[in-house]
Amino acid sequence: MFKSAALVLLSRSSHSFLIHHTPRRSLPLCFTHKMSTQTEVTQNDVISPPVARRDEEKVCFAGVGPADWDVKMPRQSNDSSEKLLDPPVAIPDPYGWLRDDTRENKEILDYLRAENEYSQSMTTHLKGLQDSLYDEFLSSIQETDYTTPRSREGFWYYTRTFKGESYSAYCRAPKTSDTFSINWDGTKESPIMPGEEVYLNVNELAKDKSYCSVGRVKPSPSQTYIAYAVDFSGDEKYEMHVRNLETGEDVALTEVGSDHLLEIDGLLWGKDDDTLYYMTMDEFHRPYRLYQRKDWKSDAPTDTLLKEELDDLFWCSSYKSLDGKYIFFDTASKETSEVWYLSTEEESSVTEMKCVTKRRNKVLYEVEHGDDSWYVWTNVDGSPNMKLMSSPATADSAANWELVVDTNGTPLFDGSLAKSLDSVTVLNTHVVIEGREGGIPRVWIYSKDSKNMKMLSFDEAAYDVGMLAHFEADTKSIAVSYDSLVTPPSSIEISLDDDSQRTVLKTKAVPGYDKGSYGCDRMEVLSRDGEAKIPISVVYSNETMEKVKAGERVPVHLYGYGSYGACMEADFDTTRLPLIKRGMIYVIAHIRGGGEMGRQWYEEPNGAKYLCKKNTFNDFVDVAKFLVDTWTTPEMLSCEGRSAGGLLIGASINQAPELFKCAILGVPFVDVAVTMTDSTIPLTSGEWVEWGNPNEEKYHQYMMEYSPMNNVQKGKTYPACWLTGGLNDPRVAYWEPAKMTATLRHANPNNENPICMKLDLSAGHFSASDRYKYFRELAYDYSFLLDQLKLAN
Repeated sequence: MFKSAALVLLSRSSHSFLIHHTPRRSLPLCFTHKMSTQTEVTQNDVISPPVARRDEEKVCFAGVGPADWDVKMPRQSNDSSEKLLDPPVAIPDPYGWLRDDTRENKEILDYLRAENEYSQSMTTHLKGLQDSLYDEFLSSIQETDYTTPRSREGFWYYTRTFKGESYSAYCRAPKTSDTFSINWDGTKESPIMPGEEVYLNVNELAKDKSYCSVGRVKPSPSQTYIAYAVDFSGDEKYEMHVRNLETGEDVALTEVGSDHLLEIDGLLWGKDDDTLYYMTMDEFHRPYRLYQRKDWKSDAPTDTLLKEELDDLFWCSSYKSLDGKYIFFDTASKETSEVWYLSTEEESSVTEMKCVTKRRNKVLYEVEHGDDSWYVWTNVDGSPNMKLMSSPATADSAANWELVVDTNGTPLFDGSLAKSLDSVTVLNTHVVIEGREGGIPRVWIYSKDSKNMKMLSFDEAAYDVGMLAHFEADTKSIAVSYDSLVTPPSSIEISLDDDSQRTVLKTKAVPGYDKGSYGCDRMEVLSRDGEAKIPISVVYSNETMEKVKAGERVPVHLYGYGSYGACMEADFDTTRLPLIKRGMIYVIAHIRGGGEMGRQWYEEPNGAKYLCKKNTFNDFVDVAKFLVDTWTTPEMLSCEGRSAGGLLIGASINQAPELFKCAILGVPFVDVAVTMTDSTIPLTSGEWVEWGNPNEEKYHQYMMEYSPMNNVQKGKTYPACWLTGGLNDPRVAYWEPAKMTATLRHANPNNENPICMKLDLSAGHFSASDRYKYFRELAYDYSFLLDQLKLAN
């Protein structure tokens, strides 16, 4: 679960502006509006922030279950040996009444709408800026465009977008040679390639829908059908369909039995068109079962349960080997994993999966197949990073795992600190490995024949690179996507035998962008504990940097995440350009808790997990202090994070509210202690091996010391806060930003900076699915930020 949420407050900066009056609505008893006395306005009757009632008696108990606790709901993991708090400890939860699992409570919905109305009233004067930002976002993309075609069983597959249409269209064209040629005149009507057919137009699926997100789209082995999944609410519960590409007939797969068979985006084809595999979720939104469906075309298909995972800590997924020979069921916590397999050659007669190797505590491994062998990347024997190993493709194979070596017998990846390994693609003649070295994403090509391995090199010092989707094992080349902070993305075809043979297949068009007007740097900031050099990636306009060199202080926007071992790359993003063009320096802090410097950047004892989690927040604040010491001032420094990055921002502004003028908390995971005590909340149990379990003595007090909701300071001036959320979000529930917003206002009612929350009542964790609506929402967010930093003109 990638937690996330948002936060908001009251009042304005010192300059005058006009708030357009929104008619007062009939308000429920749970909250009130009061007249604002903190904002200079030209009307007497203006919307003030809703004041949520506080239920001072409401608490959430951490520790052994309360007397009425459902014994089916775990308070800790099955194999935990840690002591539960006994007697339980009460955690204050005065805004707990805002939680409604049904999302239908009128009192609460009215309150959320009132929050939206308040936020809208606080930004009415920014309508012109919002329109300008929206226009800038659109002008920096090519609205009618296509993705790089990828080869698959006789076709080139790609997607297209069309000016004025919100969603993509999935297309394909017959493959007549190993290389493709683009004969496109740039118009909506012209095909990208000869023989083009649109086999799934998401714009048609999205008609009359406020939200539409298509998940996996899987062509069948014969390329006659596609199986696809679509979510119409943002709650990440998917409908599954199969479409006949010859007839255009679209069939919704029916649910069979009592299990929620068709609620997750996890579907695969078997050896041929007759068999489908798909995942299902339990009642807490956790993928846990893999099914095989035979006779899917009939009214009475046969569903067979192949594998299930009943341990709440484990999150499951399924995939098919690139050579098509195996279906895999992967079950993993953040620390332990296990992989099961079924041969597609035997799927018609055998439905019992075998295990690659049984799980062992704190041993992670992943598997691919090739040459009748397993290719395994694993941290077995406690290595800091993942090793690359191989063995015969048999069950219980761990005893035969051996390090993959080069021609000199030197292991390619031995798990040491020098470089980290993230994924492996096994082709017929080569193995392509993706990982990191020196904090930068890397791609290595290993020849099975010569046993030589070479890392792909590029001209820029810092960049983002990774393989594009690859569907065929029999190939002489691969394609990678390459970009940097100042270089728009390109897809590059690279020969497997000679990586100097490179062909740029496509470069993303960025109308009006002049690379020469921008610059970027990679720097390091020493952490307060002296244990880490925190990398930061910096992008700016040359004009702004000239001001800095002349000794002038300039506005800076600081972005971070720092959880789950996830990496924030030094990549290209057109939505940063409006900030940079207005004189801001944009900084990405690669703080501990991420994986930028390998797994040791994430794991205990030197990373930021469990009882080291505060390193994430300390690193971010240390970077902010460095920026104030060098380029900016607190009045010109803003910060932003989403999901677990929202936790980062909440904890950081609690620690050092005086450092920031404005903070954006997107779908922020801010009610850490309360959420993590309650396994009835979707996805909670699996997170105990990320944050720790506050029901246990070992973790409780530590978590209480950083949980943003529980550490808002009184009597402090907080930065202007802009929190966002989605009503249907299953990852970070809408009530987290709502509760944080109310908490910030209550603690500092006279805060000189506004606290606002914007909640999307028709979306989930990932904001708007409509690309135009997404740009509108982002323009809304950034207008608030620019206004607070006095850059709105």
